[in-house]
Amino acid sequence: MRILLTQKKKLKKFNLDKLREECGIFGISNHEDASALVALGLHALQHRGQEGCGIVAFDGKSYHSEKRQGLVGDHFTDPETLKKLPGKFAIGHNRYSTTGETSLRNIQPFFADLHMGGLSIAHNGNLTNALILRESLVKDGAIFRTTSDTETIVQLIAKSKREKFIDKLIDALFQIQGGYSLVLMTNKKLVGVRDPFGIRPLVIGKIKNSYILASETCALDIVGATFVREVENGEIIIIENEKISCVKPFPKQKSKPCVFEYIYFARPDSLINNKCAYEYRKNLGSELAKETDIDADLVVPVPDSGVPAALGYAEESNKRFELGLIRNHYVGRTFIEPTQNIRSLGVKLKLSSTKTIVKNKSIILIDDSLVRGTTCLKIVKMLYENGAKEVHVRIACPEIKYPDFYGVDMPTKEELLAFEKNNQEMCDYIKAKSLKFLSIDGLYNALIGEKRNNDYPQFSDHYFTGDYPVKPQDNLKGLKVKQLSLLSVKSNN
Repeated sequence: MRILLTQKKKLKKFNLDKLREECGIFGISNHEDASALVALGLHALQHRGQEGCGIVAFDGKSYHSEKRQGLVGDHFTDPETLKKLPGKFAIGHNRYSTTGETSLRNIQPFFADLHMGGLSIAHNGNLTNALILRESLVKDGAIFRTTSDTETIVQLIAKSKREKFIDKLIDALFQIQGGYSLVLMTNKKLVGVRDPFGIRPLVIGKIKNSYILASETCALDIVGATFVREVENGEIIIIENEKISCVKPFPKQKSKPCVFEYIYFARPDSLINNKCAYEYRKNLGSELAKETDIDADLVVPVPDSGVPAALGYAEESNKRFELGLIRNHYVGRTFIEPTQNIRSLGVKLKLSSTKTIVKNKSIILIDDSLVRGTTCLKIVKMLYENGAKEVHVRIACPEIKYPDFYGVDMPTKEELLAFEKNNQEMCDYIKAKSLKFLSIDGLYNALIGEKRNNDYPQFSDHYFTGDYPVKPQDNLKGLKVKQLSLLSVKSNN
């Protein structure tokens, strides 16, 4: 869900050193406790977005909407709030914004009262031609209430001359491009959509006679639902009158799911292709050890995301695994940002070293990825300050050299450490004794047990290869990727 209009305030400097998924979505049909279950599902998907959350419910006659800035648990655990969301049908959304500020008007799900009736929509991903579409719609008289590319989908549905809702939706889908998954709710249907390449995830669950659509299976587990299957690439799921059906309007093609769902985004206990994300990450660590093992005393993960890969590395190399770094789970971005003095403390607010474990030890430091390198630099420095003899950094994925356009918040190409630096230059920058990355072949072997098909890659792996499944149509005019979210829609005046 990308923000499209220019903000007057100066763009806040990108200060995160991890890739960030934008959104989590959840929808349920025909359940007495629909809004409460959506709240629970969003809580399980909190890792996919922490800046805003919302729920829209339908009681058979009216739609009810509640949106909040912040975390699900801070707002939707209150029974009084849930009482404002009656009905057997509901959808919800967690938002991670790509711009400096979070506005209530951009928090989803969106609701629109169309000629055919009410429509609510929740969206995970980015459209790569939203600016072009939006400008065309505005010229035709469309009035936008938000600055989100998601509203473009609503406007396209509203504009369609088809009679049936699903046909209107298909009309809209054939005009949009990018990586996306959608959950939509009308007064009769709950609908799920996954983009033609299956870049963004969506799964189906069931609890008694109620069907569920969610970004990950961990959201099904928390409500006691049974996992049915993943929504296929290019598939539209239609849930109505306790029955489920599907439509596949796009030309058939192989899927290219986002490889970072396997590496980092999905919660470790979520199923991807019938295997927990945790298992894939251990396999990545095991392959890393096969390719880059070195003599050292300890294998230490960067918590929490580096733990599975470090366990796989330690098992494969028969080395001692230790928690040489401890994460403080109660420090968030809001605490880090207020003053320069606080910001200067940097990584120490979130991580501390177990001094007696790392002292006089040579360490293999394992992380899932290396983005800008600023956090890794601080961690390496901390370990040396606490007595480590050597720090060898090992990364359980290939070098990230290219930006994303499909719903991942990340630095500009120029800010990516691996964009212009070679391995030795990157090693010098983070001040490690040595630095090695998992190879592309090692990545694919860990995930699917075979090499990359260079003619038709099995994943959206553009972060490493620059091989984009969908080229952005929006004219970037030479601007940095981070500024894509801040481009102005041209005025007709």
